[in-house]
This record gives sequence, structure tokens and C-alpha cells, in this order.
Amino acid sequence: MTVSEGDLISELYAGCFRRLVVQLYAVTGDLSEAQEAVQEAFTRALAAPRRFAGLDNPEAWLRRVAVNVARSRHRRRRVLDGLLRRIGPPPVVADTAPEHLALLAALRRLPEGQRYALALHYLVDLPVDEVAATLGVSAGTVKSRLSRGRRALAELLTESDLTDTNRTGRIDVRS
Repeated sequence: MTVSEGDLISELYAGCFRRLVVQLYAVTGDLSEAQEAVQEAFTRALAAPRRFAGLDNPEAWLRRVAVNVARSRHRRRRVLDGLLRRIGPPPVVADTAPEHLALLAALRRLPEGQRYALALHYLVDLPVDEVAATLGVSAGTVKSRLSRGRRALAELLTESDLTDTNRTGRIDVRS
């Protein structure tokens, strides 16, 4: 009896994910980086399950891919760090005003499509057509998501939150 490609990957995930994370943690010195690299290796295995199932040592392949992912990310991070040192500290962009935090919390509770449409249109100030192009959907879909998202935000935010948020000019959820 042969094991299906999906079953093989599931068994490997259950059997060696933790072991690979420990190994990558030793390499990277960063647990979350190790977890992400190993997760990426499994994602790549899932992208080509038939080829993966034909490997003599799938765990060794996963380890090699995870190490390569971690090394690539480390190189990109070093380049970015060098660029950031040359241009100076980033500007402070986080708005910690209570009404802004309430709006962001409410946005996180929305379905992804509505959240993206609202953020791109109202917070980034993109026109509907550009939001549509960015998200790969029609302008009508964006308009629908904006309408539904505004209604959902109105229900999530209290009346006092709406007044405070509108005063800042961030988003008008009642339109």
C-alpha cells in the first residue's frame, strides 16, 4: 500500500517539524525565524507534492530548503539594515490616539476583503479603480466591499468612537 503525497507531507510535518525548527533555531538563533523558514520549506513541498514524494530523504530536503530560506532572509535583512543605517531612523508613523487604535481594532474584525478595500481607499487615499487594480478585483467589487465595510464598522464602533474618529478625518463610516 502506498502513501499519498499529501499523507506523506502530513506525516513528515507531524514527525519532523519540531526537530527541524530546533535545528534551524540553532542555525538562526531566532525561534520565530526558524519556525517561518521550516514552514516555508513545507509550503514549497506542498507546491510540488509528486516531486517531493519521490525524494530519497524528504527530511534532508526540507532542512536544506529551510536553511536556504533562512540564509536568503538574513542576507536581505542585512542589506535592508545597511540601507536604513545610511538613510537614518525611520519616521514615527504610528498613531497611538485612542480613536485611531479603536478604528484599527474594528478594522481587524472585518473580513479581509472589506478591510483591504477600506484601508486602501480611506487610509491610503487610493481611488476605487486603483484599489481594484491593487486587489485584482473589479471596481464594482471594491464599491461593494467599501459599502459593506462601512456598515460593519458603524456597527463595531460606538457612537462616541464615530464622532472622535470623524473629527480626525480618518474615515467616515456613516457615508
